[in-house]
Amino acid sequence: MNLEQTGILAPLPEQARYLTFELAAPEAVRDSLLALRDIVDGERAVLGIGPSLARALGADIPGLRVLPPQACDGFDIPSTPAALWCWIRGEDRGRIFHYSRSIVEALADAFRLTQSVDGYKYAEGRDLSGYIDGTENPQGDHARTVALADDTVPGLAGSSFVAVQLWEHDFDQLEAYSRVERDDMIGRRYSDNEELDDAPPSAHVKRTAQESFEPEAFMLRRSMPWSEGDAGGFMFVAFGHTLDAFEASLHRMSGAEDGIADGLFRFTRPRTGAYYWCPPIRDGRLDLSLFGL
Repeated sequence: MNLEQTGILAPLPEQARYLTFELAAPEAVRDSLLALRDIVDGERAVLGIGPSLARALGADIPGLRVLPPQACDGFDIPSTPAALWCWIRGEDRGRIFHYSRSIVEALADAFRLTQSVDGYKYAEGRDLSGYIDGTENPQGDHARTVALADDTVPGLAGSSFVAVQLWEHDFDQLEAYSRVERDDMIGRRYSDNEELDDAPPSAHVKRTAQESFEPEAFMLRRSMPWSEGDAGGFMFVAFGHTLDAFEASLHRMSGAEDGIADGLFRFTRPRTGAYYWCPPIRDGRLDLSLFGL
């Protein structure tokens, strides 16, 4: 029997909304989560619980921690932890709007909405930079192994860990580069998505080649573009059976490993960054038993 929130492994939807919450009234948290349990099904909405909320509920989730911030050469990679994260998925923007309102209302007594970002699928899965994302994503049984937590640890069967970052692009800066320079930043050709054999060491594809880490750093990417007004970028979302693969990848991207920063940083920056634990599903509802609910 599959116990995971099914939206984790499902194909990307056409539309999405990302909600982030902080805990405002700890005394009401249990009632709010019980109300949410009857609304979030793991398919239309994937829910993640942050380290601070887990601690407030007196639970120790093995492997859940706060994303460490990094000070890089000329820029920072921030850590912006939150209590609760929700990825609402669908094909109709209006339905997503109303569904998100019901989630916010269910949580209103205990939580405060701190961020709401709308995402969408662009072309055949491209970032707003124009390049296809997730080409090397694991598939089938490998995706399940990569994304879902170790079921030998009590209470973790069917659950997952997720890393979430909002990246904002500088499109003027990006467009100032030639097509060849942009291809070199990514490590793939824009025209056909083929990996470049002679890409520089800073190319994103080389920096994050999942099999080049020890141990291998595979994760299941479920990222989507976002935009609001003239601003836009990428909502990076990566699920894993642990958070180690993402952390190793980000450490190398920053240049902390060998002094070579990822080419992405030439036109984009992460504005947020947080880790969450996505509980399993039991009998069609979120399984919050690790929190005594």
